[in-house]
Amino acid sequence: MPSTRAAALAAVLSSASSVATAFTSPSVTSSAAKKTTATSIYSTVDPSVVTKKEYQDICGVDFDDRTLSDRLKKTAYLYPKHVEVIEDFEPLVNKMVDEILLETGEKAWQPQDYLPDLAADDWLQQTKDLREAAEGIPDDVWVVLVGDMVTEEALPTYQTLLNTFEGCDDPIGTTDSAWARWSRGWTSEENRHGDLLNKYLYLSGKTDMRAIEVTIQHLITSGFNPGARKDPYRGFLYTSFQERATKISHGNVGKVAKDYGAKDLQRICAKIAGDEGRHEKAYQSFCTEILKRDPDGLLMEFGDMMRGQIVMPAELMTDGKDAQLYENFSAVAQRLGVYTAIDYAEIIQHLVDHWKLGELTGLSSEAEKEQEYICRLPQRYKKLAERSMNKKKDDVIEQKSFSWIFNRMA
Repeated sequence: MPSTRAAALAAVLSSASSVATAFTSPSVTSSAAKKTTATSIYSTVDPSVVTKKEYQDICGVDFDDRTLSDRLKKTAYLYPKHVEVIEDFEPLVNKMVDEILLETGEKAWQPQDYLPDLAADDWLQQTKDLREAAEGIPDDVWVVLVGDMVTEEALPTYQTLLNTFEGCDDPIGTTDSAWARWSRGWTSEENRHGDLLNKYLYLSGKTDMRAIEVTIQHLITSGFNPGARKDPYRGFLYTSFQERATKISHGNVGKVAKDYGAKDLQRICAKIAGDEGRHEKAYQSFCTEILKRDPDGLLMEFGDMMRGQIVMPAELMTDGKDAQLYENFSAVAQRLGVYTAIDYAEIIQHLVDHWKLGELTGLSSEAEKEQEYICRLPQRYKKLAERSMNKKKDDVIEQKSFSWIFNRMA
């Protein structure tokens, strides 16, 4: 019996040594092997040692990235018609990637372009200049700036959201579809926003960076649910709204900062707002294409979403101490006029006008009801907002303590 075990063990070790040579780095393969792998095989497996069938028998899948991507494509959807519609205008998405997104690398702006260069001989003077310009910014502006930065820093959550939209996902992480390239390109541009604002706040010395970092971690951990339900229609309606809201908020913070002498911060906010404006244009173009193909479907989803109102991406923010942090931050933003209930109503009006929803014809009876509801909504919201804001004018401002500014009141 021992001799049988020894023989079996020797056979296993012999087999293992031959298998080990199969999983070698492409950098050490022979030139002949490299010719063999000059196809779409991107694995570290050398197919001159392990055949394709042997690999499939072991791993259950092919080692061709394109084949793997095809295998991971969904064949059943919750919204098959919606997927069919967005697939129909994929060429437009390619155009968006080429014309709306900036080129990456040297040709694109980077956060460092707007910050002191700590490698320069005069780095200390550059930093002092930034701090002096920031000296006159009041606490309520810092609170709104931090809230906007925290929202931007939760970017991993937003890319996760994009990948839930049926027909728009990136199943292997490097999928070459137009939708996957858009998602990655959009994310790479948005990533600059949080980086830039974070570094600016750090260099200003005016905020408690650890409290802010705790808030960011909490927000990413908590996630957020905008009610998209994996539906690309709802997803693009949401992003059409939210990109415009973010553009408005950043732009207004920049204007307020300029009023207090912080022209460098005004430039930063204007640059970020410009990105949001381009992204807004792209998402609204996607919805325009959907309307051309399925106006009933988009109106039904838009009406349903508006009845639940648009969920702000940072709604679940907390610093671990203030359970009402988002509400308190929003109150400061409203008071400063950075982002208000009036803005919310005007964004809806913009979308109604941009998509010419009131002019749509040939709708089903259900879609006509949604059309009427949506087109009347902006004025209803605006009246309610004005009434509420006028009422609050007489209220005593109740300031709150914010850990972001070392527990000062704002």
